[in-house]
Amino acid sequence: MGKGFFNVPVAVNEPVMSYAPGSAERKAVAEAYKSMFNSKVEVPLYINGEYVKTGNTRSMSPPHDHQHIVGEYHLAEKKHVEDAISTSLQARKAWSQMPWEQRAGIFLKAAELIAGPYRAKINAATMIAQSKTIHQAEIDASCEFIDFLRFNVQFMTDIYMEQPESTSDAWNRVEYRPLEGFTYAVTPFNFTAIAGNLPACMALMGNVVVWKPSDSQVFSAKVIMDVFEEAGVPAGVINVVFGDPEMITDTVLASPDFSGLHFTGSTHIFKELWKQIGNNIHNYKTYPKIVGETGGKDFIVAHKTADAKQVATAIARGAFEFQGQKCSAASRAYIPKGIWTDVKNYLIEDIKSFKMGSPEDMSNFITAVIHEGSFDKLATYIDGAKADSDAEIIAGGNYDKSKGYFIEPTVIVTTNPKYTTMATELFGPVMTIYVYEDDAFSETLKLVDETSDYALTGAIISKDRYAVEEATKALQNCAGNFYINDKPTGAVVGQQPFGGARGSGTNDKAGSAQNLLRWVSPRLIKETFVTPTDYRYPFLG
Repeated sequence: MGKGFFNVPVAVNEPVMSYAPGSAERKAVAEAYKSMFNSKVEVPLYINGEYVKTGNTRSMSPPHDHQHIVGEYHLAEKKHVEDAISTSLQARKAWSQMPWEQRAGIFLKAAELIAGPYRAKINAATMIAQSKTIHQAEIDASCEFIDFLRFNVQFMTDIYMEQPESTSDAWNRVEYRPLEGFTYAVTPFNFTAIAGNLPACMALMGNVVVWKPSDSQVFSAKVIMDVFEEAGVPAGVINVVFGDPEMITDTVLASPDFSGLHFTGSTHIFKELWKQIGNNIHNYKTYPKIVGETGGKDFIVAHKTADAKQVATAIARGAFEFQGQKCSAASRAYIPKGIWTDVKNYLIEDIKSFKMGSPEDMSNFITAVIHEGSFDKLATYIDGAKADSDAEIIAGGNYDKSKGYFIEPTVIVTTNPKYTTMATELFGPVMTIYVYEDDAFSETLKLVDETSDYALTGAIISKDRYAVEEATKALQNCAGNFYINDKPTGAVVGQQPFGGARGSGTNDKAGSAQNLLRWVSPRLIKETFVTPTDYRYPFLG
């Protein structure tokens, strides 16, 4: 690493380990997985630096083996949430005044703990809790999380360096104050990195946090808690509560000291939270900051000049990695008739080669979806496609939840560009394809823009630069992250800041300084060196 402002290490992206057969890292994760899978972990609340056991618990099971219990977690009551709030406000007195380089040191240490002694553990926990393959766990729980922690420190120093001009008689400076009050982080199941980053980035900027992880991610969230504690995050700065989301949220949003929401999850829930904050606006001491990244109906558009194998690979990876449960996962594609037969054959061939099962078997490409609710929803849409006259399933279409929540990677081809699975977010391994006439490219781009309420990610695949230019302009508003000749997934911190608009969120770009700016309240300080002693200006004569 090089040196940046105040000698802070310049952030670089964490290399992805291969986990090739016979490698040391593969062996380490296999051992960690076996140990954690066969242990029974207890996860209390974490309030004011202490573990709180309520006695009211819920069990945790892997999605790929839902009868196997790997532990239990404690559920908060209203009083515990109130304790978390009051504790955070008390901790704010010291934390908000801590020099920024001391805060930076804590989270840089957290990054190194994940890169080193916690790497196998946090990857194995993510494989168990969220049923990720080892590669998907590595690029998420290790690499992306490490990148967030390192790059956020660099972004923070970049922000602090942004100062106004001064003159010989006055010194102007901006103090990037933390928000007044406490913040609330609501995190999703699908990315361990996001679960860690949402509270961490707010805390880095001097804020205190009440964090509610997803119920489906508690097992790996416990490792994040352990890392933060070992890294030296002071008591009360990040408080963790589990349980009834409605009760927790109602309690948090009722507090006059609530000052910010950092959310990743469903569009419907985010809109409800926004409405609730609006209804409570007269109760707050300050206008709360609201940042949210929500759903997506992400697309791949192929031009008639596209390479069929490249298109098929983009679909196979973009739609089916992590069972289509990435916010950015491709779930609709528009393929020209002239290359469709080749794309279809390549795609079916790829899908037939997929192995599906437990992530413990590291040769598997597909594992289980997160829970029974997701499984049942996906099965309903698949059954609907089987029955509908304007849809045909050309791959997959089967499902089984006897042991785990397994949905076969499914490809639906429709003659209706507004077919339900072209527009509805499913969040699973289901791709719907519309085949268009080769000369209808411009009209198809209009369809892409108008079909979905979301605007998160999308991709154009073409060898024709004029077609790329046309798509880039026509699809300007329907993807916050737009990819040329690539799949629409895999944003890397510091390289592709992530976020979308429309129904996909506030587009505050996680993995950039723009996001961190949402968690400060700047104060301009002007210091005059020679203070005037006469009110009269020259124009008065």
